[in-house]
Amino acid sequence: MSHGAGLVRTTCSSGSARRTAAARASLEGLLDPLYPRTHAALLKVAQMVTLLIAFICVRSSLWTDYSAYSYFEVVTICDLIMILAFYLVHLFRIYRMLTCISWPLSELLHYGIGTLLLLIASIVAASKSYNQSGLVAGAIFGFLATFLCLASIWLSYKISCVTQSTDAAV
Repeated sequence: MSHGAGLVRTTCSSGSARRTAAARASLEGLLDPLYPRTHAALLKVAQMVTLLIAFICVRSSLWTDYSAYSYFEVVTICDLIMILAFYLVHLFRIYRMLTCISWPLSELLHYGIGTLLLLIASIVAASKSYNQSGLVAGAIFGFLATFLCLASIWLSYKISCVTQSTDAAV
C-alpha cells in the first residue's frame, strides 16, 4: 500500500545552517560602508544641507510676516528630520530588520508630500520677503531643496514602481 510522496526528516538540517549563516551576515555589517557614496545618499546629504541653510537664513532674519516664516521653518525642519531618518535607515540597514514597511514606497510618499509643502512654503516665503536679503536667500535655498526633492521623487519612483512592474512582467 503506497501512501504517496512524504516528508523525510533527517537529524542534520541544512535550514539551521543557512539561518546561522544569515544571522552572522546580518550582524557583521550593521553599517553599510558603500551607502554614503551612492547617488541617493549624496542627494539626501545635499537636501539636508540646503534645508539647513534655508532654515538658518530665515531664522536669523527679521520677519515681516510671522505666520509665513514660521510655516517655512516648520516645513524645512520636518523635511530635514525625515530625510535624516531615511538616510540613517539606509546607512544602518534598518530596512532589513523592519521588513513590514515598504521603504521605497514610504520614501516616495514622504518626498511627494514634503516636496509639495516645501514648494508652497518657498513660494509664500519668496512673496513675503520684501527684498530682505536673508529671507530671499532662505526662499532661494527652499526652491533649491524643492528641486533636489523632485530628483529624489524620480529616483524613489524608479526604484519602487518601475522595478516592481518589471518584476511582475517577468
